[in-house]
Amino acid sequence: MQIVVLSLGGSLVNPGVPDSQYVSSLVRMLRQTKYHFGIVVGGGRLARKWAESARKKGASEFEADEAAIEATKKNAQFVIDTIKKDVNRVVCQTFESAREQGKKHRFVVMGGTIPGITTDSDATLLAECMGAKRLLNLSNIDGIYNDNPVRNHNAKKFHRMSYAQLIDLAGKNDMRKAGTHFVFDFLACKLIARSKIEAHFVHGKNLLDVRKAVEGKPHGGT
Repeated sequence: MQIVVLSLGGSLVNPGVPDSQYVSSLVRMLRQTKYHFGIVVGGGRLARKWAESARKKGASEFEADEAAIEATKKNAQFVIDTIKKDVNRVVCQTFESAREQGKKHRFVVMGGTIPGITTDSDATLLAECMGAKRLLNLSNIDGIYNDNPVRNHNAKKFHRMSYAQLIDLAGKNDMRKAGTHFVFDFLACKLIARSKIEAHFVHGKNLLDVRKAVEGKPHGGT
């Protein structure tokens, strides 16, 4: 059994309202491959909204993180309900439970785990725990850039990069604050480096690139 872990951006799953059409299309494509999948779902706009609401009520950053984590779990349950078949029925709360569920189902879904780390780090830890073949970061950005491509249209995309380059870039941009992180946070970068995990960064809506990345083939991302 070969496992691929997806860090699935919340902005794709729930850009304002849950996007069942997108998730269904993604899952349909994944079923056409030979792999089993661990999926960690981000909070996206919902997490930012809940975290900011908590801050306005005087919550600490720890408590804002907890609010954001609940948003990731809400999105994760939506993904589970959309997959329907051969998937855990409730969101896995720990990496160990996800690994056990992975022995029973082709798809295993979880959200965030503890305050202070992002779902990218959770996905990397899940990849280590499950012995995944590779990890995919699916977001609304089509790769790793040397600057924010939304703000800087001259930003350069990396088609390939070393762990050291990724760690350096993440270290300059990671604010360690709920809802405000680089496309792949610093801790996640350090984790994939220590375990030499093959990582791919593609736009989640480009299902052709996603499939190529799942299969370890060249694609338009990083």
